[in-house]
Amino acid sequence: MSSLPVVLLAAGASPTPSPSGSTQPAVPSLQDAQESATNAASWVEQNWSTWLAMGLQILLIVVIAVALRAMVRRAITKLIERMGRTAQAVDGTALGGLLVNAERRRQRSAAIGSVLRSVASFLIMGTAALMVLSTFKINLAPLLASAGVAGVAIGFGARNLVTDFLSGVFMILEDQYGVGDVIDAGVATGEVIEVGLRVTKLRGSDGEIWYVRNGEVKRIGNLSQGWATAGVDVTVRSSEDLDRVKDTLNAVAEHMSKEEPWNELLWGPVEVLGLDSVLIDSMVVRVAAKTMPGKALTVERELRWRIKRAFDAAHIRIVGGATSAEDAADTLDPTAAVAAPSAFANADSPQAKATTPINAQPPTSTDK
Repeated sequence: MSSLPVVLLAAGASPTPSPSGSTQPAVPSLQDAQESATNAASWVEQNWSTWLAMGLQILLIVVIAVALRAMVRRAITKLIERMGRTAQAVDGTALGGLLVNAERRRQRSAAIGSVLRSVASFLIMGTAALMVLSTFKINLAPLLASAGVAGVAIGFGARNLVTDFLSGVFMILEDQYGVGDVIDAGVATGEVIEVGLRVTKLRGSDGEIWYVRNGEVKRIGNLSQGWATAGVDVTVRSSEDLDRVKDTLNAVAEHMSKEEPWNELLWGPVEVLGLDSVLIDSMVVRVAAKTMPGKALTVERELRWRIKRAFDAAHIRIVGGATSAEDAADTLDPTAAVAAPSAFANADSPQAKATTPINAQPPTSTDK
């Protein structure tokens, strides 16, 4: 029975002053304890259904969010893999030459998949979190207002980072360039070796690596998309026979178009466009061809090589030097440009004596 006061005190009894003046805990009655227990049981009985409904609602929200997130991420992964298989199916065909290389496809697919999965996860889980908070009867208006203000502050403070990220997303989605492309980004020019959401890495012509922020790129000139043009200017004497020059160039173009690997690099016939300029002692004949992207410089070098050999065989002189043995006889005498000897070079000539200073004469006998 000694534990009964302790139980009654825990039931909510208040202390009462003792006759000696000290305050001691009052011993509640058994009826008060029974009433407190009855009230607690009734409160639990009245609210357990609400708790159970809230718990089931939260559990349902979480399960649906997790399942929807897994389904969306799986669908995005399948879509990216399907795009990769479609691109691999055309490799080795005529259409395959128009597509980007495997590394570019891989990086672009990985970047697009990462962005889409991150956005989907953020939207689904963020919406689920707000629904859970609303289940607890929490007013979301102040929370959303605070999040909006914080987002504006962060966006203003990190506006360059946000600009770089958004620019990188749109560059990847629009496929403006990729790994292996040669681009002119304004601030730097070179071959793309890595494409990121914030920074693009370029390999310059001298081997240097440029790190270009995507937000700083205002214009992009892609030299590796579609097709390129190889142009060669052939300068010959104005006295050369144009028909013979054109026939020689056409023969070079025909042979080059039938040989490997030039028949694959050339996407169009090598055309003699005609006279680009005519001067008094020379004329320029323009030769051009449509080539595979990024192969224009290689085709131009081969064209110059073949044109030079063909002109040597046809005895057609290219301005700037002799192209055949017969032309060597027409070269000027190197001593022809040497000036004639001057009369002042001879010390006994009248001209040399006239320019010598007058020396002082010795005194004569009449001056003494």
